[in-house]
Parts: sequence; C-alpha cells; structure tokens
Amino acid sequence: MALNTASIESILPTIVAVLFAVAGVVNLAGLGAVKRDFARWGYPAWFRLLCGALELLSAALLLGQQTRVLGLALAGAIMIGALVTLLRNREPFRHLAPALIFSALVVVTVAVRG
Repeated sequence: MALNTASIESILPTIVAVLFAVAGVVNLAGLGAVKRDFARWGYPAWFRLLCGALELLSAALLLGQQTRVLGLALAGAIMIGALVTLLRNREPFRHLAPALIFSALVVVTVAVRG
C-alpha cells in the first residue's frame, strides 16, 4: 500500500496527538521521576499539571481538522519550552532525545501540511 500525501497529512497529526496524549497522562500522573524532574528543574508542583493539561489539549486539537493548526502551534510551544528546560539544565542526551524526536515530528507535520 503506497502512502500518498493525503494519507501522510492525516497519519502524522494522529501520531503526534497520541504521543502528546501519552506525555500528558504521564505528567498528570506524576509517575516515576516526573515529579522529581520538575522539582529539580525549579518548577512549582502545579507546573507539571499545567504541562500535562496543555499536552492533552494539544493532542485533542491535533485530532480535529479545523483545530489542527492551533494544536500544532501549541505542540510547538510546548516543545520549545521542554527543549529550553532540558538544555538549560544540561540534561544528558538520553533525556534530550525524546524531546528532539517529538519536536521533529511536529516540524515534519507542519511541513507536510504546507
């Protein structure tokens, strides 16, 4: 099955939406080192919840044809903030890599959209 531009234009935002939804749930749940990381980066406890909620909102916006541009803009803003945080705190590449992948997917989705 060959993928055409229309298929890619619908598949990419769905992939990005799923990734942002998972990230949002992880941040809201505060599983693993998530709470410790936000505290170590100097953010108040509520900021993790705000990030999770914004990630879920971005995912929801990405799924709607009419709201996709807004979802991409929000996803891009989230990723800029995440990358700044990770770089400012000199996080190792293993922490930076997922943020770079998410960012690349957002950029590719915008590029394919035209």
